[in-house]
Amino acid sequence: MFLEGRRALVTGSTSGIGLAVARALHAEGAEIVLNGFGDESEIAELCEELGAKHSGADMTDTAAIEAMMEEHGPIDILVNNAGMQHVAPVEEFPVDKWEKILALNLGAAFHTIRLAVPHMKQQGWGRIINTASAHSKTASPFKTAYVAAKHGLDGLTKTVALELAESGVTANCISPGYVWTPLVENQIPDTMQARNMTRDEVMNDVLLAKQPTKRFVQPEEIGALAVFLCREEAGNVTGANWSVDGGWTAE
Repeated sequence: MFLEGRRALVTGSTSGIGLAVARALHAEGAEIVLNGFGDESEIAELCEELGAKHSGADMTDTAAIEAMMEEHGPIDILVNNAGMQHVAPVEEFPVDKWEKILALNLGAAFHTIRLAVPHMKQQGWGRIINTASAHSKTASPFKTAYVAAKHGLDGLTKTVALELAESGVTANCISPGYVWTPLVENQIPDTMQARNMTRDEVMNDVLLAKQPTKRFVQPEEIGALAVFLCREEAGNVTGANWSVDGGWTAE
């Protein structure tokens, strides 16, 4: 329970990777603030399970982010996990999707970081963990906005790590490959259409073809790494981009 007395905000945490990270941090004693959309009764059950508070702030809205940080701060552990995906050829990529993906996957992290850092610096301790992606290190066709945002998140993380290097605050990325979450499952139909493939072909020839282990990453594996990055033993681990991708980006 080494995180007792620490408050952790995990964005996009009502399901998938974010929820697994929230549960892992809670198991070590952290006070949890959940963020995300979903069924109200299910979110209430999660809050009861984790003893957590919940913010439904729209992470594409700067004013909503500022209000959330004011209401639920100060934050000791910030996990920027909220994200979305859209798959389409670049010449057909909807402009509104481009803008929303950049705002959610990259802009939101900038806003939460800038608002969390003053408290972290003042107390001489803080952990910033950004959920990036294997697509922060490599690219795939038809994912212009997502790849651009995740590459940007890697750069943002490194810059923040350098600025805070002597402050006791660390900043790192976790870059999963394909994790079996709603985000991955929901992009399968778009990929089927974009590549003219069946569902099984997308699963085996597009998704798992990227990962030499031939299995999806489990959300709990991401949670375990997030816990490690919060330990005192990880105090000199900063500016890193941690691959959890079954060997995808090793090739």
